[in-house]
Amino acid sequence: MKIASIQLEIKDQESKNARIDRVEAMIDQLKGQDLIVLPETWATGYFAFDRYVDESEEINGDFVQRFSSKAKEIQSYLFAGSFIERNNGKYYNTSVLFSPEGTLIGTYRKIHLFRYGSQEGKILTRGIETTVVDTDFGKVGLSTCYDLRFPELYRAEVDLGAELLLVTSAWPHARLEHWKIFNTARALENQCFLISSNCVGNTHGFQLGGHSQVVDPWGIVMASGGDEETIVKTEIDPSQIATIRDAFPNLKHRVLDRQEELI
Repeated sequence: MKIASIQLEIKDQESKNARIDRVEAMIDQLKGQDLIVLPETWATGYFAFDRYVDESEEINGDFVQRFSSKAKEIQSYLFAGSFIERNNGKYYNTSVLFSPEGTLIGTYRKIHLFRYGSQEGKILTRGIETTVVDTDFGKVGLSTCYDLRFPELYRAEVDLGAELLLVTSAWPHARLEHWKIFNTARALENQCFLISSNCVGNTHGFQLGGHSQVVDPWGIVMASGGDEETIVKTEIDPSQIATIRDAFPNLKHRVLDRQEELI
C-alpha cells in the first residue's frame, strides 16, 4: 500500500483559493498512491482565527466538492485534512476522508479543541463522536492534532476495529519532541499504523513543526518529513497488523476497562 503525506507550508500572504489550487497541483503528481493525507485547517491556516467564520463552509460546500472530485480523478483514498465547517450557526474543525470513487466516506469533528495560546476553543464547537471508517485496506480511525495527547480516543477507535490511525495536524515547532513521542506512542500502544500530516512554515508568529510521519505497529518510524515543505512517501503492508497483534497480543491483556479482578 503506497502512502503519501503532504507536509504543506502555510504562507500568511497566500489566499485560501490560491492554497487550494497549489495543493490540487501537488495531488496531481501523486496519482498511483493508495492513500494521500493532508494537514489540519490548511486552506484557511490554523492560526488565522480572524478568518475562521468568513471562510467556513457547509459540509457540501466547495472544499468538499473539490476534493471529492480530486479523489475520483486520481482514484486514491484522500484524507483531505480538516476545514472550518459551518452548521446551524456553529463552527467545527472537521476532517474528511474520500474513497477513490470520490465518495465522502468519513467525517470527524475535532473533539479536543486547543486552548493554550489558541482561540480555537473560543470560536469552534467540539465534536462528540469517534470516527472509524471501513476501507479496502482496513478500518481507519480519524483524529486531529491535539487529540494526540488523549490516548483514550485512540483506544476507543481500536475498540471499534481501527487498524490505521490518520492524524491531520498543525502542531507547533515549540513542542516538536512531544509530537514525535505521541506519534510513536499512539501507534505502538494500539498496534496500528499511524500516518500523520503536519504543516510547516511561520504563520501569525508561530513556527509549525512539520515532521509528518508514518509509524508502524511496533512504534518504528518508517518515514518522516523535516522542517520544510515536502511529500513523505513510503509503502506499508496492512497485513502486518494482524501478524503483530497475534505474536504480541497486548491488546487482549487489558484489564482496567473490564470487570475483572486485577492480577
